[in-house]
Amino acid sequence: MRWLTTMLTAVSFLAATAPAHAQVITKQELSLKGAKLVIAAAIAEARRNKAGGAIAVVDEGGNLMALERLDGTFAASANISIGKARTAAIFQKPTKAFEDVIKGGRTAMVALNDFTPLQGGVPIVVSERVVGAIGVSGANSAQQDEEIAQAGANAAKGFGAKAASADPAITYLHRARVAAAFAKGVPLLEVDGYKVHASRRDGPGIAEVHDFETDVVYVLDGTALVVTGGAVVDPKVTEPGQIRGSMIQGGDARRIGKGDVVVIPAGVPRWFKEVPGPLTYFVVKPISMNGAGK
Repeated sequence: MRWLTTMLTAVSFLAATAPAHAQVITKQELSLKGAKLVIAAAIAEARRNKAGGAIAVVDEGGNLMALERLDGTFAASANISIGKARTAAIFQKPTKAFEDVIKGGRTAMVALNDFTPLQGGVPIVVSERVVGAIGVSGANSAQQDEEIAQAGANAAKGFGAKAASADPAITYLHRARVAAAFAKGVPLLEVDGYKVHASRRDGPGIAEVHDFETDVVYVLDGTALVVTGGAVVDPKVTEPGQIRGSMIQGGDARRIGKGDVVVIPAGVPRWFKEVPGPLTYFVVKPISMNGAGK
């Protein structure tokens, strides 16, 4: 039996001295900044549909991180949105699934504590893992609650791809790289808080709305007829905070040319309606976390 005692002692020693990573795991967590970006995307979707709503974001444990209630939304929607978000987070499922189950006859589920089985709560998933949830209440319908929540959750899909290292304090771009960028019309720099684009157009464009970005445009060469304001025809959300359409109805038209500066606030439609020849322009895009320049 002595050999058995020796073996058990060795196993105990190895277990006690195993690397620390065997007892703990590393996981991603939703930051306050991420929660605000999710809410900003949801607000943009609500405004696009001329809807109100209270929008709440919680962490994976259902703890409130951020909450906004759009003007004109009834007061009770705030607590309801928090309940939807918390339910979606701790059960890791959209709340519509529970509403459907209860409608199907499983009414005993309503007895669960801290449970809001109402459509409009959606988990926030990053790198195939639930890191929190968003809840919306007070839009024009339950279906719209969920659509607005889904738009917010979709904004988090790219969070895991972003580098964790801090952005450099100073960025230097050599003139050759800048010239090459203007020749193709590509971004020069995109970081948290702002973007810098070397833009080029060789013809007219489509109508656009940037919910989070103010465009500060400096024309280097060429001319264009630009329409701002008005209403976008056939609007479609191409990504969170970005709306595209075929044209603009109404609005103000102005001819811009070399040396001109145009500042287009976030949320204002813009359309390069006429571009008779190559147009190059430098664009700085400050980004608002709250959408529509607010």
